[in-house]
Amino acid sequence: MDLKGYYQKIRELERSFEATFPVIVSVETSDGGKAGVRTEVPVPIAAKMIVEGSARIATADEAKDFHEQKNDAKRVVDQSDASRRMQVTVVSERDLRAPKRKQ
Repeated sequence: MDLKGYYQKIRELERSFEATFPVIVSVETSDGGKAGVRTEVPVPIAAKMIVEGSARIATADEAKDFHEQKNDAKRVVDQSDASRRMQVTVVSERDLRAPKRKQ
């Protein structure tokens, strides 16, 4: 294996990325890699995986869908957290109508 060429390809690919965290899509590999899994990774990891043939850069539509799914999942988690933190106080009608006393 030509290590100099390998690392040169990685460096060239790193410079070509516009995003800080590009979305990549896995490809099927002989060692059990599952095809079609999208993920967002740092540029050095994306370049290394693409050069090694275990992933490819996502198309614009694939990246858009990935980000939408990620935002939807975050929104669901945020709503779930907010509902767990919600507090309810039960006040009787008599207490509600009673005049407040100054202390």
